[in-house]
Amino acid sequence: MSVLPQPGPPRVLALAQLINSFGDGAFYVTSALYFTRVVGLSATEVGFGLTVGWAAGFLASVPLGALADRRGPKGTAVALALATAVAVGAFVFIGSFVAFVLAACVYASMQCGLSAARQALLAALVDQASRTATRAYLQSSTNAGLAVGAALGGLALYADTRAAYLAVFVVDFAGFVVAALLLLRLPPTPPAPARTTGEPRLAVLRDKPYALVSLLNLVMQLHIPMIGLAIPLWIVQRTQAPSWTVSALLVLNTVSVVLFQVRVARRVTSLTTASRTVRYAGVLLLASCGVFALSAAGTGPWTAALILLGAAALQALGEMMQASGAWEISFALAPDGKHGQYQGFFGSGFAVARMIGPLVLTTLVLSGGTLGWLVLGGAFLTAGLAMGPAVRWATAERSLEADVPEVLVTPRR
Repeated sequence: MSVLPQPGPPRVLALAQLINSFGDGAFYVTSALYFTRVVGLSATEVGFGLTVGWAAGFLASVPLGALADRRGPKGTAVALALATAVAVGAFVFIGSFVAFVLAACVYASMQCGLSAARQALLAALVDQASRTATRAYLQSSTNAGLAVGAALGGLALYADTRAAYLAVFVVDFAGFVVAALLLLRLPPTPPAPARTTGEPRLAVLRDKPYALVSLLNLVMQLHIPMIGLAIPLWIVQRTQAPSWTVSALLVLNTVSVVLFQVRVARRVTSLTTASRTVRYAGVLLLASCGVFALSAAGTGPWTAALILLGAAALQALGEMMQASGAWEISFALAPDGKHGQYQGFFGSGFAVARMIGPLVLTTLVLSGGTLGWLVLGGAFLTAGLAMGPAVRWATAERSLEADVPEVLVTPRR
């Protein structure tokens, strides 16, 4: 199986994602220390500022996605990529907490809007049958870029100088600019037709079935802060596993997604297979939570490490299945001409997961122990099982709308 998508728009999108993620990987690894050691902010101020920033990103997702529909996803994606580059550059000049919060809000808003515009761009340039597979290639590219970028960030952490941290920001800035230039190479994407009289500007906000599907997906996306925050803290504080296990689990997750995400996604070809895949993902994520809890059962270092690696393997497979099913569902249930706002709404769950996930997961896992793990796993399972009925409701609503005869509405004078 090729590690690259087919030539044309899918390959350009993947390359742009790879370059963009390279800079992001370095930024994510080093930014917290830059803000505390160089700028002089406290850890609490950094955490609060990022929470406010991702809250702003959540609110901006749908309007910026709708902008991509109205103005055309290609031009909007290019503009938002450049705007994100400017936001990254702004971090270099901040010197106070207020400036940091404002920059974080702009950065997160542009990132969330860019994600929505990119998904609308994918929907405009790739036929429906190939969208999930193409999205899987983009995810593999993202993880590969993040991994290489994180290694670069590690060098900056080792140097631990202002110049090294600023070099990382320059790399991230350049990544967004290069990604924007690559997107310019794509075919033109015309804007959606103008709204009809009486049609709401943000139709997705009135789409209750899609809102339910998005909410269930948000719950399942709590696996994102789980692997990056809750599990490392759990390993250090509650198990006897050696400290290198934290890195081993992160490498296992990243490599698994790079190598197998496309293969998993190829099995998802319809809403039926997507719902089933998400259901299986809920079962796997529950199982992984149970095994993670088992790692603190007083076993020796090597036994604990093996248990953790097994749990991480289950988590990685569940993550890939959840993502593959979610992509198919999000694209298939979004009306033509509204992919920007619909993908913005669906993808806003990522911002919410990053915003509330650390607090929820650390409270459940570190304070609740085994019971907390089982509660988290139960949430994954419940959301996975509920996805099928929610998708059927949304499909039934789409069928009813298609059967309603078109009504002529007299414009207001």
